[in-house]
Amino acid sequence: MESKKTPAADLTKKSGMFLNLGLMVAVGAVLVAFEWKSFDDGALKDLGMGDDNFEELLDIPITEQPPPPPPPPVEQPIIQEIPDEVEIEEKIEVNFDVNVEEETVIEEVVIAEAPVEEKADEIFDVVETQPVPPGGMSGWNQYLSKNLKYPTQARRMGIEGTVIVVFVINTDGSIQDVEVLRGIGGGCDEEAVKVVENAPKWEPGKQRGRPVRTRMRLPIRFKLS
Repeated sequence: MESKKTPAADLTKKSGMFLNLGLMVAVGAVLVAFEWKSFDDGALKDLGMGDDNFEELLDIPITEQPPPPPPPPVEQPIIQEIPDEVEIEEKIEVNFDVNVEEETVIEEVVIAEAPVEEKADEIFDVVETQPVPPGGMSGWNQYLSKNLKYPTQARRMGIEGTVIVVFVINTDGSIQDVEVLRGIGGGCDEEAVKVVENAPKWEPGKQRGRPVRTRMRLPIRFKLS
């Protein structure tokens, strides 16, 4: 069916133009509303015509505080003069009831030092007189050279060095508690302990002139020839 409306009467052709015109009018109205300024129509007041009478202000006098009252007088102590020499009328009688005759002999009191108790089982690391082996250290070296045997295992493995042996010398010079402080292995440690245990008696160490148990540390050297 064909449309009977003429193209000249079609309003949709001008809808875009009307939309743009409406937007322009709305934007213009908003801008005018933001930029619009209004002022109150009030009469201006002349501040120079005021009736302020500054000359009639009262003069306020300066207040003066009274000075503080004086402190109360301090009572000075009364100084009484005391004479330097005072006579003492009382007599002091001294009676000695002890009659010491010339032949009386006064015994001298001798204060002896308390005896120092020493424990029998106490072991000293440091004493006044060190223990001495038979024949001195030269005799000890001769004893080691004759009785010390180089272990076969240490000789085969090429082990050599110094074994530190710790032992206790009793008050009678006998040796006990032989231990290895530092060893080198290879059977050398056991051989050093054996030689020391079979050693002859030493001269014991002394503390305050009395024999005491002493702990000794001696090196025993193993060296391949």
